[in-house]
Amino acid sequence: MPKGLTALLADVTPLRISPAFRRLWAGTVLSTVGGGLTRFAVSLQVYQLTRSPAAVGLLGIAQLMPTLTIGLLGGTVTDSVDRRRLVLGTSCGLWAVSAGFAAVSFAGPPLAGARLVWVLYGLVVVQAALTAIDQPARSTFTAGLLPPAQIPAALALNRVIFQVALTASPAIGGLITAVPHLGLRACYVIDAASFGAAIYGVARLPPMRPAQASQRDLRAVLDGIRFIRHQQALAGAFLADLAFTVLGLPVALFPAINAERFGGDPRILGLLTTAVGVGGLVGVVLSGPLRHVRRPGLAMLECVALSGAAFAVFAIAPGLPLTLAALAVVGAADGFTVVFRGTIAQTVTPEELRGRVMAADFVIGAGGSQLGYLESGAVGSLATPDISALSGGLATIVAVLLIGALIPGLRRYRLPRPAADA
Repeated sequence: MPKGLTALLADVTPLRISPAFRRLWAGTVLSTVGGGLTRFAVSLQVYQLTRSPAAVGLLGIAQLMPTLTIGLLGGTVTDSVDRRRLVLGTSCGLWAVSAGFAAVSFAGPPLAGARLVWVLYGLVVVQAALTAIDQPARSTFTAGLLPPAQIPAALALNRVIFQVALTASPAIGGLITAVPHLGLRACYVIDAASFGAAIYGVARLPPMRPAQASQRDLRAVLDGIRFIRHQQALAGAFLADLAFTVLGLPVALFPAINAERFGGDPRILGLLTTAVGVGGLVGVVLSGPLRHVRRPGLAMLECVALSGAAFAVFAIAPGLPLTLAALAVVGAADGFTVVFRGTIAQTVTPEELRGRVMAADFVIGAGGSQLGYLESGAVGSLATPDISALSGGLATIVAVLLIGALIPGLRRYRLPRPAADA
């Protein structure tokens, strides 16, 4: 392979130097794709049972409420116990939920219609509650398994997992569902089976005890919030991420824009979402140059501004090729933004607070996306979908300029140099 191309590809050094990280990463790949199959199947099954888009939309509320109520409190648990054992427990719980989805898909007439819909909502709530503890705790593993110099590369590799699931799971789910005698049941069964790999990857990890166990109370939560507020780089990174997810990610507008611009063709609607996923996947696969970025805060601000500009182009694009290209740029910028934000969070945060900071990171990411749905939908209803997308993109750029000016610690933050490079 040409040397120049090798330099562009994602740095796989973390997979090479750490067998534990390699097992964890491989298991997460399989379980994340499986989880994507369940998300696809649940949305489709609820729609098939109700024929109501609003009923499908309630799945988002069912996921949001446990995320907001449990997420921050879960961080105190993460900072008070062996994180490996905690994630092993939540992974087993998530496997049980996936098995529950599979079980109810085989249920007969006693569990059908509206009764089955409420069972699905209940399983989604339990799944979101467990995820609100599992994901932040799992995020702490990177710093515990790898040296600081390898954290950006590891986060880029973790982002590959998300992008692969975002791009591949809906397509695989559609193919499986279309096969006679398989249908939605097969999606649930495959997800439940995939958890075996995830559980194995976590079980083989060494103990992950915090250096100093925290109390599991409101005071511990407030300690984490105070730490974030007093760390300019961290607070600025979280605010920049909110600017992107709330103002510049109008996925809720895709159906309306597709209807106005492309006649409502469902194939094109699928392409709009796929373009974001493909752009993000290509971005993280070609993330090799990120290893040379020493100022992740400044780079994050630039990526968020780029995403805002790309959404503004999306809002006024005259044809499908430019529309898809703009969304692909958004996906790539989003992938880089997540890597830079995670790098700052992992390198700034002391070990004893890492669980609480990762919990805040999870809540901000998940909650911001749901607020973005609400914001873009509200503006689109009051004005037009195109105006909502354009104003959101431009507002994102303005927000980045304000954050960079008012929180100089973010744009000035530099990663510590590895000892070998000193």
